[in-house]
Amino acid sequence: MPQFEVVNFAPQFVWLVITFAILYFGIVQLTVPKIGRVIGEREQTMSGDIESAEAAKAEADRIEGDYAASVAAAREQAREALNAARGRATKAMEQRLAAANAEVESKQSAAQAQLDAARTKALAEIEAVAAEAAADIVERLTGARPDSGKAVQAVQSVALAAE
Repeated sequence: MPQFEVVNFAPQFVWLVITFAILYFGIVQLTVPKIGRVIGEREQTMSGDIESAEAAKAEADRIEGDYAASVAAAREQAREALNAARGRATKAMEQRLAAANAEVESKQSAAQAQLDAARTKALAEIEAVAAEAAADIVERLTGARPDSGKAVQAVQSVALAAE
């Protein structure tokens, strides 16, 4: 092979160095600035994206804070409305309870009046029956019937003494 002959080795080496130098400096001169520009643009884009992301995060944090504040305010309003409704319900219940108590008391007093009237009537009837029975007993024992007024007085005096 001719490329491995020592005579041809030196010229091939020179041409190799020249070709390498041309390609190397051509690539360095043409592509390195382009690569530098691309890297610079990429760095600017990334820093801009990072800044916009930080701004978006700050905005999101602000929105989150506003949302939390509005939720807290809504909860407080709901709590106040609930307390007001409870107060109104308690007041209405107290009014109904007072009306029911008044109705029960009126019914109780009416029932007590009826009971007292029935008791008085029953006692009067018992006194009349007792006076009649006492008059019958006295008539059987003595043969003479006592006055009905005196029999009633005697029964009443015995009833007062028993109390």
